[in-house]
Amino acid sequence: MRRPGGSVALNYSGRCALITGGSRGIGYALAERLVDRGASVVVLARDEEGLRRAAEGLRAIAEKRGSDGEHVSYLACDVTDEGRLEKKLARLFSERGAPDLVVNCAGAAHPGLFVELDSSVFRWMMELNYFGTVNVTRAVVPAMVARGSGHVVNVSSVAGFLGVFGYTAYGASKFAVAGFSDALRVELKPHGVKVSLVYPPDTDTDGFRCENELKPFVTHEISGGGKAMPPGSVADTILRDVARGRYLITPGVESTVFFRLSRVLGGLVYPLMDHLVARAARKETGTDTCMS
Repeated sequence: MRRPGGSVALNYSGRCALITGGSRGIGYALAERLVDRGASVVVLARDEEGLRRAAEGLRAIAEKRGSDGEHVSYLACDVTDEGRLEKKLARLFSERGAPDLVVNCAGAAHPGLFVELDSSVFRWMMELNYFGTVNVTRAVVPAMVARGSGHVVNVSSVAGFLGVFGYTAYGASKFAVAGFSDALRVELKPHGVKVSLVYPPDTDTDGFRCENELKPFVTHEISGGGKAMPPGSVADTILRDVARGRYLITPGVESTVFFRLSRVLGGLVYPLMDHLVARAARKETGTDTCMS
């Protein structure tokens, strides 16, 4: 399949995909759609019981389309455990070959006021969201480069390009994912390996519901009171744009609008954010009243 201009678009049928954080949320939604499109999928996460349930669901999808269960497998591992991860992935690749597509979805958010967050939260966010992405990519990319093909998809966040109240720890880790991906794209392009960077908005997952319990009042207010995009819709956008070979992927109107504003209007985004925070703070203190 070719796009206008002659570049080859990704066809998922017969491909092999590795998805971290693949037992739930966006990762699982991606796995569902890839299996349904004829891809072989390996889902990776820490919770083995959750992985078993996810694999059962994915195998049921494979069977409906006439495929066998061999198209679905799982790997229990913590992406922050670099040594163990490297050994497990090396064993997997020796048996099945390197994946055509790797999607780094594993991650978590821990919002809170900077003055109240423990320093361990900042280290955990970087270890999981940033170094977890780097660890998996380091294990996969050499084989892709040797083969001359492959696609790495790194999931950042709207908080990875826009400074959001209450996300000093999480935002820093997702900005790091974005910077890593920008540099990685340039390095891997001459080797035939593509990179995509995803900026999803709030997404309706178990992790997001836990995150909401930790949000400061102001963060709740500026994020629209907890409205979130379905993970299936995020997954659909990712797979569509990856197939088109796009680097920057912004699922949903909110993510797209804020990203474009940040790029086109530059410094004007900061006063806009200041306005939203100030209005939310007035509401919290009860000073945001209408004058008659």
